[in-house]
Amino acid sequence: MKTSNRIKIPQGFWEGLCKLDITASEIARKAQLPFTVITGREVSITQYYAIWQAYSDLIGDTAKGIIQLATVYETNKYPPTVLATYHARDYREAIYRMAKYKQQCPPEFLRIIEDGEICTIELEWQHTEQSGPPILLGATLAQVLELGRRGTGESLKARLVELSHAVGDRQALEAYFSCPVRMGAQNNRLTLHRSDLDRPFVTHNQELLEILTPVLDQSLDEYQCSHSITEKVKWIIKRSLTAGQPEIRTVASELGMSSRTLQRRLTDEHTSFKQLLNEAKHEQARMYLANPSLNMKEVAFLIGYEDQSSFYRAFRHWEGDTPSNWRNAHLDSLSISQ
Repeated sequence: MKTSNRIKIPQGFWEGLCKLDITASEIARKAQLPFTVITGREVSITQYYAIWQAYSDLIGDTAKGIIQLATVYETNKYPPTVLATYHARDYREAIYRMAKYKQQCPPEFLRIIEDGEICTIELEWQHTEQSGPPILLGATLAQVLELGRRGTGESLKARLVELSHAVGDRQALEAYFSCPVRMGAQNNRLTLHRSDLDRPFVTHNQELLEILTPVLDQSLDEYQCSHSITEKVKWIIKRSLTAGQPEIRTVASELGMSSRTLQRRLTDEHTSFKQLLNEAKHEQARMYLANPSLNMKEVAFLIGYEDQSSFYRAFRHWEGDTPSNWRNAHLDSLSISQ
């Protein structure tokens, strides 16, 4: 539930690029960043996205960049939060561990939904005011499938890949994921065969898990406790809006407290659940309206409104203008700045 603007880049990332004949210094130059980003412990989200975009530009084809980095990255070069997933008992435990510990590794958040014969892993951005470059979308979903393939030692096939942006050679991606790939989709997600989640991991190492898990769990607890309840509540609200307007009891339950306790904690931080819900919807509305591929009905749905008229009234209250006018003005200002 992090809202920090700092991201750690593992050394294995730079080493993986070297195997693709791309040096860290080339990335820094292309991204117009100081060389200190190569040796520094952390970078800002803006710098992180610039690094990924630079990699995409240098590799030439986004799909090629996704596939090559996913396959060339050595497992033992992953940071502990990712490495621990490879030592899980089976694929299910591995992806749930990945989603759990990814809270400490922004900017992506993974939502896992098991339903019937399928399992969907949906990618969301922890920092919704700024979405990542297309190559990062594909690389994150490829990492999830690569986890299953390396862990089980089998050539697992996905059922479907959905990406909100075009990412180059569709046929190449379909060959890698072994399934259809839809571009221009509403969400970014990987759909797996649920039965594959029961497959045991040949990389399972219980002794190493018993060493890593307590350390990672303690780090996660400290990480979550280091942020205000206001930030956590707003983060959960934004993550839940597409399923409808979340209730305070639902959010409180996810935080492990009663509704009354949550109300008291928010009052102590000089806010309320109603205020945070309103702010979250407003911020999400601005983000979605900045995406011209989404129509007004879709934007309304994504922020929890069942009908467009309710969304229009709320947006006029927030911005003093209609969503259409705001979008036109916003897109015009973007085109001028470019």
